[in-house]
Amino acid sequence: MSKSAKIWFVTGASKGVGQRLVRQLLARGDRVATTSRTVVSLTEAIGPASGQFLPLQVDLTDDQSVRSAIEQTIKTFGKIDVIVNNAGYAQQGTIEGLSDVELRENFNINLFAPLTVLRHALSHLREQRSGHVVNISSIVGFQGGYAGWGSYAASKFALAGLTESLAAEVAEFGIKATVVYPGPVRTDFLSSGALAVAKRQIDEYTEAKASLDLHLGALHGHQAGDPEKLAMLIMQAVDVAAPPLHLFASKIANELAAQKAAAVQHDIDAWKGSSEATDFVE
Repeated sequence: MSKSAKIWFVTGASKGVGQRLVRQLLARGDRVATTSRTVVSLTEAIGPASGQFLPLQVDLTDDQSVRSAIEQTIKTFGKIDVIVNNAGYAQQGTIEGLSDVELRENFNINLFAPLTVLRHALSHLREQRSGHVVNISSIVGFQGGYAGWGSYAASKFALAGLTESLAAEVAEFGIKATVVYPGPVRTDFLSSGALAVAKRQIDEYTEAKASLDLHLGALHGHQAGDPEKLAMLIMQAVDVAAPPLHLFASKIANELAAQKAAAVQHDIDAWKGSSEATDFVE
């Protein structure tokens, strides 16, 4: 391993962007620990374990399982330079149509799993006074105006907020943080086997139903985002001396982010007088 090579810990690497990222990292000589629900899924997707590649069977909702994975990675490779919280899934369903179980399971993977990883990894990064945390959100974690995607949007908004707070919290230790907002990426993310659809659907919500039909029909398999290029963008952001806190990925993501920023500024300007009138008059 060259002096410039890094040691990565990547969750959800058996498919999609995570798989592409790990393959590219290994090809350039980095060392990578990856997680999935089974080691078999990782070795089938990426290859056998080696001095460069450590596949780990991890239940991201189990505190001890995550702790053991972090400890095994450090025992094997000596340290961790980059953490990529990539594991996640989309939950579709109206707010009143989602069950408590569906909602909490979505947050368990999309938000609480990254939190668990960080709770067990940050002490090591703090001690070595270096590291980079990359949390994979979604453009719906910045611009969430899509009917029927409230659970997914909320979990990804929360992950973005967590990353912002984390960046402020760990900067003094030389640790960096980046939240990635991809637009639609051409993986199996929206396939019928990967997308969770609420068991209880509300027929009156025509916009939510239309959005589901669009994502399962016209959009799936035709997403503009290239997962290989997205993986390259993540690597590029980690390699630079001054990485971005907010990284939007794709033309669509940039356009939607700009629209959201303009809409927020419009509301600020329109209500500025009334808003500032709520302060005490000293």
